[in-house]
Amino acid sequence: MTSLAQRALRALDRFNTAHPWDHNAHYHRWLLRQLPQRLGSALDIGCGSGDLARLLATRADEVQGIDADPVIIRRAQQLTPPAAPVTFTAADALTGLPGDSYDVITCVSTLHHLPFTEALGVFRRHLAPGGTLVVVGLFRAQDPVDYLLGAVASPLNAATGWLRNKGRRAPRPASMTARTRPAEMLFADIADGARDVLPGARLRRRLFWRYTLVWRRPFAS
Repeated sequence: MTSLAQRALRALDRFNTAHPWDHNAHYHRWLLRQLPQRLGSALDIGCGSGDLARLLATRADEVQGIDADPVIIRRAQQLTPPAAPVTFTAADALTGLPGDSYDVITCVSTLHHLPFTEALGVFRRHLAPGGTLVVVGLFRAQDPVDYLLGAVASPLNAATGWLRNKGRRAPRPASMTARTRPAEMLFADIADGARDVLPGARLRRRLFWRYTLVWRRPFAS
């Protein structure tokens, strides 16, 4: 990489840091469109500061939000109105899920922190027959499609941050204070592994370095 390109990337990184926005929240409305209008119970795995859990509570009778980080769980509790039907728990996603089954399970930018196949198996076991699992995840770029999406996303990312912050410098939102980790799995491996555990799962590459997975558990399984 040339020194000019390196300087340009550093400048872009400084710009994005000054105008932050939550890529995961960008997909929340899309996620809600994958779900029924009314839900009994929902589980948000890796809930962070609770933005998605609070959205799910507008449709669900009860929502459980779990995260391995007790600090971000306390923040989620502080941000949630007492009357909202949401409970936040610091728990391990593989061994500490608080209920037996849920009508909806969501997992946003968390699956790459976990053993992939084992985690999907746990999610499947805790999803009620007829229930819906929705994942928004991260993957490591490898092929031309990945790099093309990244090239398209980079200027859009900067423009979106500038517009959402009205051109002003801004602190990171609470939802962006959770711990992060780079993705290691390729999209092709994610798709193959997911379909082994969740036959019929629908996966798609998305902008802003994300992919989506939707799976509905058959009533007979």
